[in-house]
Amino acid sequence: MTSVGIGILLSIVAMLSWGFGDFLIQKNTRKIGNWETLFFITFFGAVVLLPFCFREVIAVLSDLGNGGMTLLIACVTLFIAAIVDFEALRQGKLAVIEPVWSFEIPVTSALAFFILGEKVTVLELILVALLVVFLILVSFNQNRFSKKFLLEKGVVLAFVGALFMGSANFFVGWGARLTDPVTINFIVDAFLMLICLAVLLFRGNYKKTVSDMKNNLGTLLPMSIADKVAWLAFAGAMVLAPIAISTALSQSYIIIAVILGMTINKEKLYRHQWLGMFGAIATAIALALITSH
Repeated sequence: MTSVGIGILLSIVAMLSWGFGDFLIQKNTRKIGNWETLFFITFFGAVVLLPFCFREVIAVLSDLGNGGMTLLIACVTLFIAAIVDFEALRQGKLAVIEPVWSFEIPVTSALAFFILGEKVTVLELILVALLVVFLILVSFNQNRFSKKFLLEKGVVLAFVGALFMGSANFFVGWGARLTDPVTINFIVDAFLMLICLAVLLFRGNYKKTVSDMKNNLGTLLPMSIADKVAWLAFAGAMVLAPIAISTALSQSYIIIAVILGMTINKEKLYRHQWLGMFGAIATAIALALITSH
């Protein structure tokens, strides 16, 4: 298998992991809050990854001029994106928020094109655009579009989050190419963990945070594992495959969320959602096959 093919497989791993992770993130943000949830995720990532990258981290910190600005931008944009997305999940419905998040894909793809000059074929570009359309259809859990959709709780935040998360996706991918997937993930996690810790200490929530972590370990731990597997696989995919393609395939985790809703919650799908689901699956398979060869 080619390196690009391995990158495509990693994108699929990220897709599956995020499909489960976002469900648990929403559950935890509503129960214990945004800052505590983000702190646990980043604390878990920093502790688990440090033994595998401490030499690389020392090398990066000793020479910040070598890609240091890219890593800093990755940390800041991902921090803003995480807080905005968590708040959108806390305020709004997952079925309303997810269609908006599909716009991460064109944001990431545009940055890869304009900054790195990364090009994809016309056919790949068409498939990426179709995938975005199908993902919007499958995640739009309403019978018909109404202007009221834009007034739903969390929609505006979701748009802002898509802009920042799309940017974060790109800079994490670029940072992974400058260092490696494990190192960039540790640096981002450590950065976000320290900010979250400072906020929680400033608010005097130390005891509450410790108590919440103990009482909700059953959902916090699998959430953190799924999220970290997703980010590691995603960063690895963007090293081996085009950033635009890796992002498009990874963001197809919306399909997983819909399938889980059907099987676990017995949710019924509208016709446009069925069209979107089958269209997205077919398009993602075609994109993966074409890119990996």
